[in-house]
This record gives sequence, structure tokens and C-alpha cells, in this order.
Amino acid sequence: MPVSGDSISSRTFKHLSSFIYDQCGIRMPAAKQTMVEGRLRRRARALQFDKLEDYCRFVLGEGAGGDEVVHLINAVTTNKTDFFREPRHFDYLAQTILPALAARQRRIIRAWSAACSTGAEPYTIAMVLDDFAQAHGGPDYAILATDLDTNVLATAHKGIYPREMIDPVPPRLRQRYVRMGQGARAGEARIDPALRAKVGFAQLNLMEQAYAIGQQADLIFCRNVLIYFDKPTQKQVVSRLVDCLVPGATCLWGTRNRSRASISRSRPSATPYSRGARPMAPARFESWSSTTAPACARR
Repeated sequence: MPVSGDSISSRTFKHLSSFIYDQCGIRMPAAKQTMVEGRLRRRARALQFDKLEDYCRFVLGEGAGGDEVVHLINAVTTNKTDFFREPRHFDYLAQTILPALAARQRRIIRAWSAACSTGAEPYTIAMVLDDFAQAHGGPDYAILATDLDTNVLATAHKGIYPREMIDPVPPRLRQRYVRMGQGARAGEARIDPALRAKVGFAQLNLMEQAYAIGQQADLIFCRNVLIYFDKPTQKQVVSRLVDCLVPGATCLWGTRNRSRASISRSRPSATPYSRGARPMAPARFESWSSTTAPACARR
């Protein structure tokens, strides 16, 4: 069992960093070696390796094409998320984007939360879309939420969170869309089942050459993930995301990204797709378009 101070050589870390970059586009500079070592010790113990060097030798060698790569990527990815994070984006969604889509008589709005982490972002989007549909008699909506990390996707699919994590949700929406735990579950909160049913979760790697999400999206949220990519990768990912938008649709970036806060797609045609998400639940938009009533109307 590795001891707490076990470490890897700078040469091994360089090879590991290159491997991680090739797998998911995330940069791991030398300054992050201690962080990476700390996160990988649990995996080394789980596989009963005595040293981190032995674990790295395995994952970079005979294990390079196996299931352990998924655990490696899960361990090194960062999953910071909150409900209504960067609230001005959701104000813009409710006050500008949705009225414009409704004016165009869209029967169903398709939104994609790329790099959704544990689900706070797509559930926030669902609350805003459902609240708008209730107030205006539609339109219906479908949300696809994807991430590289299978552990956070499992958490997102359950829709159960520490009660304090729900605090940023406005009280009116909290009352409608969140169920507070009682008794032994008093410290938990769960997203209403009808709202959860409007969100499909799937694993998707933004390093894929194309994103096979089914029908194109009216709205994409891709916030605070591009900062982990180098500039050439950022450019490629943004181009592929824009190709997933219907003409005139919107993609929202995080304020930490150097790109503009939002862009609209003006290109009239889309790139055909042949590869995409490995679903935990039905992932393509076509699978989420059968319900015509907003979530809170079906409760």
C-alpha cells in the first residue's frame, strides 16, 4: 500500500501528463504534480499497487486501453459547480433568449449542458425553462447534459445534493422544484422527479472529432471548461460546439473564459457526425422530445 508521501518522478509525470492530454485535452503542468499524486493514491491502493510509479507504469502500459483509464480521468478532472452559478447568464436566458425563441414559435427548445459536472447547471437550466413554460404556456424543452467524468454523472442522475448546495436557488423555484429531506435525510435535497425526467445524462469527451447529439441545439452552456484546454484545443472545441447549434442559436461561455460571453451561430449548414456520447441514459435529443407539458404541470 502506498505511503502518504509516495511520489512519482518528473519523467513519469511528464509521460502521464501527455497521456491525459491525449485522452481529454486537459493540461497538467508540472505545478500540478503534487495534486495529481494525491488524487491517484486512492486508485493505486484500490488496485493494490505498492508505489505510485507502479500504478502509473500500469495505466500507461498494459492498462492504457482498459477501464482504468476512465478511473484515471475521473480522478484528475475538476468538478466545481453550483446552482445558479454566474446568475446573470440565467437572467439573460429568461429575459432575452427564451422570449426570442418563443417569438419564433419554437415547439420545443433543446438545450445542451456540456461539461455538466454533478448536475447543478442542467437542473438550473431546467428550472428556468420550466418556469418560463409555465408562465407562457410553452414551449416544451429537452435538456442533454454531458461530462467526461462518469462519477459526477452518476451523482447528477440521482439529483440528490447537500441541503446547503440548494441555497442559491431562488425561494420560489426551490419550493416548486426541490424536495427537502426529512428525518435521517434532513441534510439532503432532491430535484423533483418530473424535472429530473426532462434531463438526459451521458458521457461525452469534448476531444471527440464530432459530437453526435442528435438534433441540433437551440442553446449550449459550456462554461468554465475551456480554461483547462490550450488555445488550439479551445478553438477546435468551440468550432465543434457551434456546429451543434441551429442557425441563430446561442452558446454561453463562462466569465473565466477569454472568449466572448456568448456567440450566435450564423453558418447555415451543419457538419455530419459519426461519433459521440456513450449514454448512461438516452442521450440524443430525439429521446427527450415526447413530453409536451412542462415539468411542474405533470406533478
